[in-house]
Amino acid sequence: MLIQGHLPTMPSWGEQLAVFRALDGRAYVVDAYCPHLGANLAVGGHVVGNCIECPFHGWQFRGEDGKCITIPYAEKVPDFAKIKTWPSCEINGMLFVWYHCDGVDPMWDVPEQKEITSKEWVYHGQTEHFVNVHIQEIPENGADIAHLNAVHASAILNGSDLRYIHSKLWDFVKHTWKAEWQPEPEPNNHCAQMLVKHALTVFGKHFSLLDVNVTAKQVGPGLVFLIFEHEFLGRGIILHTVTPVEPLLQQVIHEIYYQKNMPAIIPKFILKAECIQFERDITIWNNKQYLAKPLLVKEDSAIQRYRRWYAQFYSEKSKRFTFQKDGLDW
Repeated sequence: MLIQGHLPTMPSWGEQLAVFRALDGRAYVVDAYCPHLGANLAVGGHVVGNCIECPFHGWQFRGEDGKCITIPYAEKVPDFAKIKTWPSCEINGMLFVWYHCDGVDPMWDVPEQKEITSKEWVYHGQTEHFVNVHIQEIPENGADIAHLNAVHASAILNGSDLRYIHSKLWDFVKHTWKAEWQPEPEPNNHCAQMLVKHALTVFGKHFSLLDVNVTAKQVGPGLVFLIFEHEFLGRGIILHTVTPVEPLLQQVIHEIYYQKNMPAIIPKFILKAECIQFERDITIWNNKQYLAKPLLVKEDSAIQRYRRWYAQFYSEKSKRFTFQKDGLDW
């Protein structure tokens, strides 16, 4: 799994990680706790050259391979003195870390969004949410076509509170959605595509000027590229990341990049609209029950296809949320 994180520390999937940028310009990700006496390298630690120095006793660990190269008070550094390093990469303005419960090396890369790298699209802000749900539930939204018109048809001016989204005040404004979800074939079978067509009606009249097409590309279990295209409002992207923090707690971040020749109010409005719609889903996620064998009709077939596709990201050693009487792991 590839996750997106923010410096200097990332508590993810039960791990505490320290992130630092070395003198060579690279960002490195290592286990946060010093193997000597357990100090947190991300709290008070220092970057020295291409190493991170422990704040407790001054041990220095190399970012490239985790090897300890200096112990200030010792004549010799033991060969076994090292910390775990995590495969990572910086792309699209983010730092990604590869996690596999079996210790398998990275099997695929994060695609580059050339418009971000070339600065044709520029950053216009982000939103952050914490959702009390299993990580699989969040991207399943993309395959759950029927929920779009049930949850997201009402005008965004009705807000995100599900008690009021059917308010009569803005009932004359309706969003309509058409969507299609499909997994990608080899060699990109770790990816899936969703095509979304959005239309807006006011007093039952369709305003084609406000039609928006969205192409959503999911890469692995926790990263989605939402590319917006509009005839007059231009093009841009929302990078959607889901990072497990604790059992049944996910950090979800949306970052928006947009054409630099467009007024900033346009991407900020899009991000706000996305936030309102997403918070409607959060209310449901935070209070729903996961059903391993849901009662589905034929129109829900994409959900079953999604679950078969998502199953590739599990293994026998995948962490499970169970009560443990003799340990603290999850």
